[in-house]
Amino acid sequence: MEDVKWLLKKWGLPILVLLIVVIAGVICWGKLHTEEMKVAEEVWEPPVDIANRETVTEEETNTESATESAYWFIPQSSDCLISDEEKEQLQSMVLSAAESVSEMYKDIVIADAPSYSSGISEFTSEQRKAVVEQLGRSGLVSVEEGTAMQNHEAIENFYEDYLDGRDSMVTVFEVHRDGLIGAVTFIYRKGQLKTYYIGVRWKEGGTPEIQGTSVSNVAEIKLTEKGYFIYAYEYVIAHASLRQYWRIEPLSEDCKELTEKYISGLSYVNYNLLVTNWDSSNVEDILKPCMYEDIYRIHTGENLKTENWGIPAEEYEKIMTTYFPVSVEQLRECCKYDEGSNSYEYEMIYASQYPPFGEVVDYTKNGGGTITLIVDGVWPDYNSDLAFRNKIVIQPFEDGTFRYLSNSIEQIELELPPIARTKG
Repeated sequence: MEDVKWLLKKWGLPILVLLIVVIAGVICWGKLHTEEMKVAEEVWEPPVDIANRETVTEEETNTESATESAYWFIPQSSDCLISDEEKEQLQSMVLSAAESVSEMYKDIVIADAPSYSSGISEFTSEQRKAVVEQLGRSGLVSVEEGTAMQNHEAIENFYEDYLDGRDSMVTVFEVHRDGLIGAVTFIYRKGQLKTYYIGVRWKEGGTPEIQGTSVSNVAEIKLTEKGYFIYAYEYVIAHASLRQYWRIEPLSEDCKELTEKYISGLSYVNYNLLVTNWDSSNVEDILKPCMYEDIYRIHTGENLKTENWGIPAEEYEKIMTTYFPVSVEQLRECCKYDEGSNSYEYEMIYASQYPPFGEVVDYTKNGGGTITLIVDGVWPDYNSDLAFRNKIVIQPFEDGTFRYLSNSIEQIELELPPIARTKG
């Protein structure tokens, strides 16, 4: 005891300081650990549809398809609105539904499967459509990015119940790009809204199994007049969409085909093509080097690859003079032409967060073979399926190519994206 008193007397201040440092360190570590756990719980949402991003490289597509099933990042709610018995019933129902389409997966190897082997790692759009339609024939609500939602009336009924304050549930089966199936059950009870997410993956031979489950808080849902079901989770991870959505009312086949041919792949935020009123008299206003990447993809169906950040002038000018009423002289003046190398500088497009996208909702065939497309700008991240409206005139050619002749745009529910406002 005397020895302890002597130590405290001699070393009391240093020991006291050391104790304070240790205690503070423990407290800081505890706070940091708590924050890390909180982030881990709030970091992931059910898969985001990457097809609706403005620009997605092949590498990004492969990466995102492979990580769509990362259930360890799903944000977890602290409680649930359904009982353990109801969860078991939902899991049994989801597995039974998966087994009903298992024949389509028999010869498919999904990258996330427990054992890996060579084979197809991504479903084709035709395969995804077949799965969705088979689930639909069983009376289930099912969807994938390129196929009309099956049995969407169940979502409409759920939304009516939600608006009227009645307890309700609905389950939506979504087939992802990689073939994995996610079943999202929306639950509205006691004035609260949550989702119970069940992921299904496939073992070799087409045997389904539950990959993981998650309970998440839903901040809001909205069913628009045009037929978009838009919902937002309480927690949004960095770089993810603010809201998720499905189009439950399908476009007409004509409008869908026109959208895919003429509008899909164009950006509202990276250049002025869609956000400026233009025609042949002021086409220079929309000529930006970065737009070539998207036009090249529309023309070839492939991602642009360059050498030494340059694009041969012959290739560049052939494509751009086909798709726009421009001259070679206008291109060379506006699009970073280098006379020494006889090439155009490549200007990369970077993916934009929360971009709107366009869809053709009506069209008129004009004299002279041109077509006027009525295009609605859809911006789900800001709860709008009619943010603005474009009138785009195009001229199809016999060889399958076409030319954008003019564009006019009207703000409806939202202002144009910032890049559009700054460039007038």
